[in-house]
Amino acid sequence: MDSVLPHDVPSGPPAGLPDPALLATLANAFFSALPGSAPQPDGGGVVGGAPSLAGTLPLSAPVLGELSNPVPAGSPLAGPGGAGTGVPGAALPQGRLPGGNLLPSAPTHVLSLGNRAPALAPHAAAQNGLPDSAVTVAPALAPRFGGAALGVSEGHGAQRPSAGGAPAPSAVSSPSASPFYFLGDAGPAHPAAGASSDIVVPGWSEVTAQSLGLPGVDEPLSGQRFSYDRPDEPASAANTHTARAAQPAGSSHYFLNEAQASRLPGQKSGMADAVPHAGASAHPPFDVNAIRRDFPILQERVNGRQLVWFDNAATTHKPQAVIDRLAYFYAHENSNIHRAAHALAGRATDAYEAARSKVQRFIGASSPDEVIFVRGTTEAINLIAKTWGAKNVGEGDEIIVSHLEHHANIVPWQQLAAQTGAKLRVIPVDDSGQVLLDEYRRLLNDRTKIVSVTQVSNALGTVVPVKEIVELAHRAGAKALVDGAQSVSHMRVDVQALDADFFVFSGHKVFGPTGIGVVYGKRAILEDMPPWQGGGNMIADVTFERTVFQPPPNRFEAGTGNIADAVGLGAAIDYVQQVGIENIARYEHDLLAYATSVLQPVPGVRLIGTARDKASVLSFVLKGYETEEVGHALNEEGIAVRSGHHCAQPILRRFGVEATVRPSLAFYNTCDEVDALVSVVRRLSARR
Repeated sequence: MDSVLPHDVPSGPPAGLPDPALLATLANAFFSALPGSAPQPDGGGVVGGAPSLAGTLPLSAPVLGELSNPVPAGSPLAGPGGAGTGVPGAALPQGRLPGGNLLPSAPTHVLSLGNRAPALAPHAAAQNGLPDSAVTVAPALAPRFGGAALGVSEGHGAQRPSAGGAPAPSAVSSPSASPFYFLGDAGPAHPAAGASSDIVVPGWSEVTAQSLGLPGVDEPLSGQRFSYDRPDEPASAANTHTARAAQPAGSSHYFLNEAQASRLPGQKSGMADAVPHAGASAHPPFDVNAIRRDFPILQERVNGRQLVWFDNAATTHKPQAVIDRLAYFYAHENSNIHRAAHALAGRATDAYEAARSKVQRFIGASSPDEVIFVRGTTEAINLIAKTWGAKNVGEGDEIIVSHLEHHANIVPWQQLAAQTGAKLRVIPVDDSGQVLLDEYRRLLNDRTKIVSVTQVSNALGTVVPVKEIVELAHRAGAKALVDGAQSVSHMRVDVQALDADFFVFSGHKVFGPTGIGVVYGKRAILEDMPPWQGGGNMIADVTFERTVFQPPPNRFEAGTGNIADAVGLGAAIDYVQQVGIENIARYEHDLLAYATSVLQPVPGVRLIGTARDKASVLSFVLKGYETEEVGHALNEEGIAVRSGHHCAQPILRRFGVEATVRPSLAFYNTCDEVDALVSVVRRLSARR
């Protein structure tokens, strides 16, 4: 090992912090000494001070089935994201180096590569010779088994492209302002030395109750109520095992209590102060690369290219925390809920009702009883139309929707109007795709029974002024429904501040599972609504002569619900809350501004929907091409977009088109990915 060390060792780092240059040299020697690796001359395979994996671990070399961790557990160099992730410096350079297609796009510290080397071998080759193999990357923002969110400085977060695109005017804060992307001087630039010295990370194949912040499977349920609500909220008496959650009083941190860091396996009492916190904020510093490492599917390869997922308006991907939570439910909690004396029923009921409470807090409802679980937004709107609507809308009444609506917020109201003799009226939009409030005011009258509008257009990205729309509806004596399918993952939602009578959304749009969605309704309105379906779970008493129904929400949840995916939705909400919805909104706003600035000037591109206030959707057509052709060309480069009418044909026809190409962004997308998309569009444009 001495033969590969340089003669002049760099001077020591600050007290308590290892020297990054020395670490890089040691790592280089470590990889050079791997069995089967090619000999390497001094200085070979080092770019920018960090060893290149291509120079130390050739694909032709035998791949070890297991490599030991070069940094033992308990070392101050170890971190929950893998060995050495808490050490500043010694990062692999980004770029397209020889063999670089095997590396994740996010910067990875050198010492963490030892555990991942077996995963770097290709398992299948595409036509262009690039491997179609997922690269396993240790989670960073929310480690798979819980743990500290380690701060990453601006240099590694939300990076602007090094070439090929103009910089966004406001996407990255000034270097002098803060070492973090969003936070001010209050946030620490790096974790304190030894911050993770007592953190023990379980084996990668192990998912435990403690790693998910849950009580152990052997802990008794009898006489114990697990609290997933705030401690000052009274426990519901609706079920024996209503799940509520443990957050000690006085904690200002959502996911980590300073006095009792129960989500850090192996952490000693009193060690929470060693975990870096983002100043006065409850959220860690935003780091897009840390976020990306939490989503395993982003390491997939399509046509030999690393997947770029720009189809988030159709569905979002799931963080490892959600995947683990679903697996844990089926392994340890799977049971039908309510009305059973056995332990698994108690666990399942706890988990299910805890998810309801998480949704309540996430959208600002006043009670968990105002939250109904359904399959998704489409079923949610149908439920309201066929229960509240069937009871309250009659002949000559009017229903108002906007021109921006998804088919799911048009068809159920059309059906109701056809059945009752009511009339459907439409709020028009201007040429930018924003609703015309003055025209809306003219539509309102004493015959208006309900106004149902989207908060964010799935086809154009327009952010609709729903607060004003709800207020005007109430002045006219009408009820108001807000479709939040495209808004909950992009902005803070507070249903009480909106004063919405109904609010609906789908779990898979907010990084949760498919097949689960939410109806929020004001309690007084829900109690006055008839049930939609009949069967188990929604009844209090049944005889052959009459049935007594449960109060909401059970009244509207007939049969066995989607228990596991409701629990998964709760985990997704935990994850979003941990990152911080305001952090997400700011990052996506800047990313959308950048994407618009580089896509709009491409010759032949016409953006559809240019409202001043937009969420992360770009909808466009390219002169000379069908939208399917553009989508196919992007897919060849591993870039997933939606091409078609997006189940919003009326609004596209308002702009004279039948279909668009729709890249839709999320907080795990990057400017480099935007540049890759724009590069393909430019190439297509140049051909015609």
